[in-house]
Amino acid sequence: MYKVLLVDDEILVREAISENIKWEELGFELVNVCENGKIAMDYLEENSVDVVLTDICMPYADGMDLSRYVCNNCPQTAVIIFSGYSDFEYAKQAIQYKVAEYILKPVTARELSEVLLRIKEKLNRERKEEQKYDKFKKAYHTYTKNESLIISKTLSCLVKGTQRIEKSMEELAEFNVSIVGDQYRVVAVDIDVYSELYEIDDELKKESALMSFVVENISNEIIKNHSAGLAYRDSDNRVCMLFYVSKLRNLSSEALEICREIQETVYETMKLSISIGMGKIVSSLEQLSKSYQSAIELLKYRYTKGSGILLDGEAQFSIANTTALEQEFKKIAESLKEQDEAKLEEALSNVEQWMIAGYNTRNVVVAYLHQALRIVSDAVREVDDQYQLKEENLAQITDAKRFEQAMTFFKDHCKQAMKIISGAGKTTSQHQAELAMEYIEENYGDPNLNLNQICEYLNISTSRFSSIFKEATGKTFVEMLTYVRMERAKSLLRKTSLKNYEIAEKVGFSDPHYFSIAFKKMTGKTPKEYAKG
Repeated sequence: MYKVLLVDDEILVREAISENIKWEELGFELVNVCENGKIAMDYLEENSVDVVLTDICMPYADGMDLSRYVCNNCPQTAVIIFSGYSDFEYAKQAIQYKVAEYILKPVTARELSEVLLRIKEKLNRERKEEQKYDKFKKAYHTYTKNESLIISKTLSCLVKGTQRIEKSMEELAEFNVSIVGDQYRVVAVDIDVYSELYEIDDELKKESALMSFVVENISNEIIKNHSAGLAYRDSDNRVCMLFYVSKLRNLSSEALEICREIQETVYETMKLSISIGMGKIVSSLEQLSKSYQSAIELLKYRYTKGSGILLDGEAQFSIANTTALEQEFKKIAESLKEQDEAKLEEALSNVEQWMIAGYNTRNVVVAYLHQALRIVSDAVREVDDQYQLKEENLAQITDAKRFEQAMTFFKDHCKQAMKIISGAGKTTSQHQAELAMEYIEENYGDPNLNLNQICEYLNISTSRFSSIFKEATGKTFVEMLTYVRMERAKSLLRKTSLKNYEIAEKVGFSDPHYFSIAFKKMTGKTPKEYAKG
């Protein structure tokens, strides 16, 4: 039975809902009714419920206040709001408080029953997931204290070759683990969301240990069903598999089939994407470290291949044609000089596809993109000899966690280079003034926008910039920034119903009072007077 708390300031509504809903038949228990949100919050401080059914408009504390309280203090509790037509739009704002359902008054018993059944299905799913999670968690805590952990450590030493084979086999024999075969293969598994492709905080690191345990259990069950070996946990919560079979079996195709089954089962069970690197097949325990190392190396291709890969170390990988890549780099330089945007887009797309199609590690890709950045910079310097490639441009590529991010940085740099070259027909001063105006137009809403920021963007001294900007526009930087902000403010005052403080924030003023003073100084009217026409 799921517990329900009913909250409404109208006694007739409370009585009608209490009496006309067949709570028990629906799988619910109405545990209490409250007159307003304040009383309900007091009740929730001492009692837990599964569902809060509340009106939106009530004295002391309304349905929005109650929804906010439940969201912050009882995240597992579902909220159902019912409201009249006049406040339904207001009620929909409660989406930020994770309200599960909205019902328009008058509420019929049938309609509310249908909503409660939907909520019950959702709660059933969540409870099932929690039970499954608790089961894994309990098993995980048991695991960290029992022989499985010792076995994993021993297998890790055996596979990496950091301990004498005889000693490893003796330790495994104590737990009735025997590794006998004519051919061996090590497979490495990473859970993508916890991998180096993503930023991982301390909370995720704790979660990754539990999820790795789940993946290990699933993998072990499937491998044992095929009588093909066992799975264990390596360092950094990576799951590994050690296949060992007789030479009569086709380990290459069999291991591939098992790994696909593991990928599918892990996703179906936990909705987790995993990447798998299958090391080379070896014929002795002494060669296990070679198989292990080849499996780890395969996972490095995720940088360009993306998540959920399955790579077989026994497969033939085509050698990338670097000549084709160099040709595309030349096309990028040519397109910049010719100011041909279509040609540039095509070349960038070809570079991206080349990187993805080949088998390139992160270090290789970074090196190629650094080379391409220098080629682009050389093209720009032909028209602007003061242009310099900044270290931060190289660092953006180096520090990008994923290939898509690195390519985005590179593409943006190429587009910026195209802008510089396209303005080369004008005087350098005119072009820099135009770039400055573009920057102001794009960033005027930033309250921290200042002269130093724009000079750093243009790679020019503040004194030089101030001189050329005043000459080109007739205004100082501050005057132009204020002018742009006020023009945007005028437009917003004419076309929207935003409050003064909202407009001030949108046009880059952190202090609404100062915005009003500046606006009147420029226009002769207060924002309110200007909005009235």
